[in-house]
Amino acid sequence: MKRKSVSLSTLVLAIALSILCNPAHASQNGEETVRKAAAGFYSALNVLFAGNPDPMNEVWSHADDVTYMGPGGGFQIGWPQVFENWKKQAAMKLGGNVEPAEMHIAVGREIAVVQNYEKGTNINAQGKQEKVSIRATSIFRKEEGNWKMIGHHTDLLSYLKE
Repeated sequence: MKRKSVSLSTLVLAIALSILCNPAHASQNGEETVRKAAAGFYSALNVLFAGNPDPMNEVWSHADDVTYMGPGGGFQIGWPQVFENWKKQAAMKLGGNVEPAEMHIAVGREIAVVQNYEKGTNINAQGKQEKVSIRATSIFRKEEGNWKMIGHHTDLLSYLKE
């Protein structure tokens, strides 16, 4: 009886380890946490459209190697430049709402790439509603156990071009 108990315990432990160490399980869990990080970015983006850039502080890495190539054009490198651009966009008070669509996520140990469409509406400088339908690529890096955005690149929007 004791031998069966040990064998059953060993079998249960082996099954648990195979589930926990399975790359598919790890990838699925990683994808879920990256999806949450991306959702945090889009939440911060929509708050920014109302004029508040501060939530971007939470979702972005503050490192010198972060990059932003947004729908207005330009190429910002380093957190101070990137955040300055977000503040300029917030001052425009574009309103509306943009959400990700058809999201594809690739997750590594320390880096994750999210590709999707950004769809929604904004208001241009003349007060006219503008449709948003652009491609976007976001890059996240794991920093202190959390996924932080280190890069965001989108198509251009004619009403935002510099």
